[in-house]
Amino acid sequence: MASDGRLAGKVALVTGGAQGIGKAIAAKLAEHGATVWVSDIQTAKGEAVAAEIGGNFVPLDVTCPEAWSAATAQIGALDILVNNAGDGCGGAIETHDVARHREIVDLNLNGVWLGIRACAPSLAARGGGSIVNISSIDGLAGIAGLSTYVATKFAVTGLTKALALELGDRGIRVNSVHPGMVDCTHERGMPPQAMARIQKAVERQPIKRMARVEEIANAVLFFASDESSYCTGSQLLVDGGHLAGPYRDPM
Repeated sequence: MASDGRLAGKVALVTGGAQGIGKAIAAKLAEHGATVWVSDIQTAKGEAVAAEIGGNFVPLDVTCPEAWSAATAQIGALDILVNNAGDGCGGAIETHDVARHREIVDLNLNGVWLGIRACAPSLAARGGGSIVNISSIDGLAGIAGLSTYVATKFAVTGLTKALALELGDRGIRVNSVHPGMVDCTHERGMPPQAMARIQKAVERQPIKRMARVEEIANAVLFFASDESSYCTGSQLLVDGGHLAGPYRDPM
């Protein structure tokens, strides 16, 4: 599709861009005129996505400060940062593996914090820019069995607001997107029992299907573009009405 120029002249970095939501975001930003840097620890997949969208690839472990320093030095000028890299783990808290808990906290929370810390100077040098953090509906409401994931996504929601206040004077806007259930679970190898629970939850939503990755990317496009120039510290739900309220049978 031809670009409408909404992001013409902008340089964007998308973490976790090798597949799923990240791949869709990278493609969407490129479609609208941005020069996109795809980053991931999956080098072959990331390079393939970059080639497909006409962008660039930079290897990046978001949990490593030195990797962020190397990536920002390679990219140079930057207008848009999308903190998408993340993962999840489930299970009762008393049986949860402590090492895995720490890995998820490092990836989902520290990876975002380190990214903003590393990229803020580049964004400020361009006169400001846009940071979009991918949180979750689980960053706004709790769910049993996902304590670590929920904690990290609530933290990303709070971090977004704190840094919107901190970076506003430098022209940097910071917002969060909160996906509900997204139809890319096949890439995560989700077990059938979990898929069945997701499908049951989806059937109780006003919009009775999972989100397409492109629908999450559209929300990111809004925050990345100047159309959201008066939005900072904001959160955008893309959840099919999942959090609109508890489902009750019509009166």
